[in-house]
Amino acid sequence: MGLEEQLHEDLRSAMRAQDAPRKSAIRMVLASIQLSLVDKPDGLSDGEVLELIRREVKRREEAVELMQSAGRHDLISGELIELDILKGYLPTQLGEAEIRVAAQAVIDQLGASSLRDMGRVMGALMPQVTGRADGRLVNQVVRDLLSA
Repeated sequence: MGLEEQLHEDLRSAMRAQDAPRKSAIRMVLASIQLSLVDKPDGLSDGEVLELIRREVKRREEAVELMQSAGRHDLISGELIELDILKGYLPTQLGEAEIRVAAQAVIDQLGASSLRDMGRVMGALMPQVTGRADGRLVNQVVRDLLSA
């Protein structure tokens, strides 16, 4: 079963269970999928569906940050619930230690020695960790390693 079919099945289950947050989160992803099908009528691969889910996760993370800065703590809990639901569809994220090992391997491979090499290191490292690590964390780890 593909990821899109899994989302449809989970939506049906959420509707039966009257799970409003799960239903809302899944509907937003399915709406994004439908909009993407306008450009790709042949259908989306699981990788493309994962990318859409990542976008929805990022939107919710940004919304939580904005709500916190605006002092709207009453709205944050609903966003966090939907955020957790959507993160359940994403692959397991790499931890800082795993990113550090991968970054050090790329730095050694490229012979990078200073912050001037940051672009080359990030260019080589990001394809390896895309979808499995937060870009900001990867950037920070690489910056730390090159500064040391």
